[in-house]
Amino acid sequence: MKISKLTGKLSLKNDCGLSVFFIGVGSAFSKIHNQTNIIITKNDDHLLIDCGTCCAKALYEYGLNIVDVDNLFISHSHADHIGNLEELALMCHYIRNKKPNIIITNDYKKKLWKESLKGGLAYSVENNKKIMKFDDYFNQIKPVRIKKSPRPVYQTNVGSIDVKIFRTLHIPENETNWKKSMISYGILIDERVLFSLDSKFDTDILYQMLQDYPTIEYIFHDCQIKNGDVHAWYDDLAGLSDEVKKIMYLCHYSDNYKTKDAKADGFAGFAEQGVFYNFDE
Repeated sequence: MKISKLTGKLSLKNDCGLSVFFIGVGSAFSKIHNQTNIIITKNDDHLLIDCGTCCAKALYEYGLNIVDVDNLFISHSHADHIGNLEELALMCHYIRNKKPNIIITNDYKKKLWKESLKGGLAYSVENNKKIMKFDDYFNQIKPVRIKKSPRPVYQTNVGSIDVKIFRTLHIPENETNWKKSMISYGILIDERVLFSLDSKFDTDILYQMLQDYPTIEYIFHDCQIKNGDVHAWYDDLAGLSDEVKKIMYLCHYSDNYKTKDAKADGFAGFAEQGVFYNFDE
């Protein structure tokens, strides 16, 4: 893997194969980093992973308009992951006259619309009598469930990009059963790069994915620097085997992350925003 900083404007195409670009690496409340939203590119194909409150502004600063995004995946309904989704939907619908593609299960589609998006998107700008629906704004890419237990895994693709998503355990704070928790997903790209996105310290799903997909080359795992119960705590992750830590970058971290030395503790390091991780170079 080759790591390189962005020079010039960000593009949704490349000529180097599979690439990961971190729009941001920060936690929901970070003031020195953008929120952890990610762009996957692979030749002519792209996928935006999450569209948080700061996403449109961050993309603008990288030289990209949010309405240029054609394909996206949303991991769960916290604002740092969906905060700009309404803006994306409105601008695409009323300015660009297009519907972006969104990878989403039927269960989450219903919840995302009814609990988060409906209030701002249900009423048409042109005609207040028309009640808009999810499908007026987005084309659903419905992933197929390929594994039912012990944790559901779904598969689809965006052009040449293979996508597998899996249920994670994020909130409520004291919930230990993923079936009773808020819907949240991690994602595996091309069976090579795994993103926990927002998850508690959950070795069950981590080791399930590593066992099922031995081709995984790197893991980007969310990390809470201080002890907590809705993200993986740094010290818990530091207790993983050296074999796992050496392929694990930490992201979604708070502004006090410099109190830890990730490389000294055996990790690949802290992920950096504005940086490409190129997996075919």
